Amino acid sequence: MKKFSEELFAQTPIVGILRGYDKETVLEIARTFVSEGFTNLEITKNSPNVFEIIEALVDEFQGKLNIGCGTVLTKKDTKKALKAGASFIVTPIVNKDVIRFCAKKEIPVFPGAFSPTEIYTAWKLGAKMVKVFPSANLGPSYIKNVAAPLDFIDFMPTGGVSLENIDEFKKAGAKAFGMGGLLFDSEMIERKDWHSLALHFRKFKEAL
Repeated sequence: MKKFSEELFAQTPIVGILRGYDKETVLEIARTFVSEGFTNLEITKNSPNVFEIIEALVDEFQGKLNIGCGTVLTKKDTKKALKAGASFIVTPIVNKDVIRFCAKKEIPVFPGAFSPTEIYTAWKLGAKMVKVFPSANLGPSYIKNVAAPLDFIDFMPTGGVSLENIDEFKKAGAKAFGMGGLLFDSEMIERKDWHSLALHFRKFKEAL
């Protein structure tokens, strides 16, 4: 487990989500990501060799990136991710054991929640920020409506946040944004066109 940097997180509050890429590709993406001023990267648990990838990222980018493990469903996997060097944990669900474990260890955890009850439960259990997921099905207006009575909770919409709507989500009250395929352009990555990917990242940075 490496220490989570609040300063890095706040610098660019977008959590980039990478799923399914091999280690060398992830490292190349991460180099481009960091070069454009991004500071938070999540590797999903259902990626091949996920813990090896996290270790490699920590070795190369410690102090430049907060590196987390996503799609975590159990306390056992949480422990493995932390052992590999992850500094934060992201889940797609409200798993009480995982949230309580992270809160006790003072490890930032971003649980996925959908309904107001799930969102409040995740926060009450000790979530640093609640990942409202899937945001593509909900939209900025949902964040705004839920944030009205739950304004003491920090929201991170994930799934469906794009260049076109990131500003709307921000105005609705979102404090951070989880972004996968819309941020990491698969065609550019397949072509290993790191220059185009850097320009693509730059647009999102400017949109913030």
